[in-house]
Amino acid sequence: MHELLPAATRFAVLVNPDRRTNVAGMVRDAQAVAATIGVQVEVLYAGNNGELEAVLAGVVQKQAGALLITPESLFLDRRVQIATLALRHGVPAIFANRAFPEAGGLMSYGSDWTDTFRQNGVYCGRILKGATPADLPVQQPTKFIFTINLKTARALGLQIPDRLLALADEVIE
Repeated sequence: MHELLPAATRFAVLVNPDRRTNVAGMVRDAQAVAATIGVQVEVLYAGNNGELEAVLAGVVQKQAGALLITPESLFLDRRVQIATLALRHGVPAIFANRAFPEAGGLMSYGSDWTDTFRQNGVYCGRILKGATPADLPVQQPTKFIFTINLKTARALGLQIPDRLLALADEVIE
C-alpha cells in the first residue's frame, strides 16, 4: 500500500474485536513497519455488518489513506460488502485472500491457500502413516499470491505503478 500511495501518512487496520488476540502480532508488525516509513497506523474494530459500515465511513473521517483488512473469517465472509463499502467511500483496501479482489476489492497479498491445504494433506498423510506430530517440523507458507483489481483501481482513481503490476501474480481487468 505504501508503494501505491507513497504520500499517505496514515493507514487503518480493520480488526474483529472478538479475534484481536489472533492478529495482535500482525497489528504490532504493521505498526512497527509503518513507523520506519513515517506512516501512522490506526486500529479500527468491527464485529458485525453495522460496525463494518461505520468503520468504512470512518476511515475517510480519520484521513487514513488506505485500509488493511486482517485475515478473519468474518471479513472473508463479508468480502463483497467490504469491497462495496470501500469503493463507495473511496478507500483503497487490501486483504490477505485473493477472494477479496475477485469480489471487487482493490488488492490482496497472502499465502496460497491451495498450497497450504496441500501441505496440510502431506502432514496428515505422514501422521496417518505413523509419524508423531510432535516430531514433525513446523511448516510456514512458501507460496504467496499478490492480486490487483484494475477495474477497482480505476474506479478509485488510482494509477497502479508498473512495478506493482509486474510483481502481481494476477491482475483482474
